[in-house]
Amino acid sequence: MSRRHSLLAIAVCLIGAALSATTASAKPNFSGSWKLIADKSDFGPMPVPEKYEQVVDHQDPDVSVKTRQVSQQGEIETDVKYNTAGNETTNTLRGNPLKSVAKWDGDALQVDSKLNFQGNEITLSDKWALSEDGKVFTIDRKLVTPQGELEMKLVLEKQ
Repeated sequence: MSRRHSLLAIAVCLIGAALSATTASAKPNFSGSWKLIADKSDFGPMPVPEKYEQVVDHQDPDVSVKTRQVSQQGEIETDVKYNTAGNETTNTLRGNPLKSVAKWDGDALQVDSKLNFQGNEITLSDKWALSEDGKVFTIDRKLVTPQGELEMKLVLEKQ
């Protein structure tokens, strides 16, 4: 009987370890309505927008992002789609093709994009992360233009 209990205890530990490993390897889901937390975000030398909202529909490997940004320059709405399997997607941003590759980097989603705007190549490198409780979405962004580089941090809260 003692041996049976020992084997059962070992089996329970192994199953628990396997379930923990499965849970740990599950990728975050960014779906939801998100609003910018301005005082926790960093736009570098750029002015903080009056309003910045995103609606994300994430059905891995497909991700759809609708963004609405309001600033002194007016209102900008974008609608882009990505594929987290590393396949290139092409979207349109202000009438220009935006080519992006999204892929998982551990629990973060790396989205690298290129845009040719008025003859200038612009690259965006975004790293998406979700807080453990799923309520805070952080985007670390590096923007490279012919005028130089800019780093930003957008911190959004789930609505």
